[in-house]
Amino acid sequence: MKQTLKTLIRNVKSINGNSLAEFATTTALMATLAATAAPKLSEMSEGAKAQKSIDELDKLVKQAGQFYQDTADNEGRGRFPGQDKYNLPVTGGTSDGATPPTYAAHAVTSGTENAHETAILADIGPGGTYTTWKSSNSGWISVFGINNPDFPAPAQHTIAPDDLDGVSTACNTCPQVDTIGKEEWLKLFGGEPLGSQYQDGHFVYQVVAGYGTGNSVYPPVLYVADIENGANFNNVLEP
Repeated sequence: MKQTLKTLIRNVKSINGNSLAEFATTTALMATLAATAAPKLSEMSEGAKAQKSIDELDKLVKQAGQFYQDTADNEGRGRFPGQDKYNLPVTGGTSDGATPPTYAAHAVTSGTENAHETAILADIGPGGTYTTWKSSNSGWISVFGINNPDFPAPAQHTIAPDDLDGVSTACNTCPQVDTIGKEEWLKLFGGEPLGSQYQDGHFVYQVVAGYGTGNSVYPPVLYVADIENGANFNNVLEP
């Protein structure tokens, strides 16, 4: 018993606490590690946001592809959300129909679709200039609406007004007249809009209208982008 007590006392005496110098060294080391890791963590965060934006654009394209197939089956020709007909452009205007629709800068008439496509590619093609939400690219139209309560467009954006995609003259062969693109997009996602991961981001789209008839018909082409940096974050669907 006496030997056990001596051993216990000796062990207690041998236990030493950390010195102030050791504590300071450990703290400094932890601070250095934190400072070194912070930029990497920031890069990981930015990379995650970029990948999320790309994934959301993929979802838009996938749902638009299904919409195109459904309208091809039900209407005789495939079209994209916002189009009244496969060979008509997506237009900008008002969402309530109070005023006649007006063509947005990039939504030119089908007779000049080459110019329309050129304008789009100048924005998001190789070397595209749509590198910030402040770019003056008013031809792009909001996917879910610039005033969507869940994901509104950033203040001072340059997106075209919510679209009333009707045509200025009667279209007797249009399967859907005065189609509102944002409503068709919302329906595709069960009323749950997708939002950009960026503070100044917002999803926009444009369509190069199709043309031709019979065996010589060319389908429309859909372009979607995130205005955070449309040149980097975009996708295209050509049926």
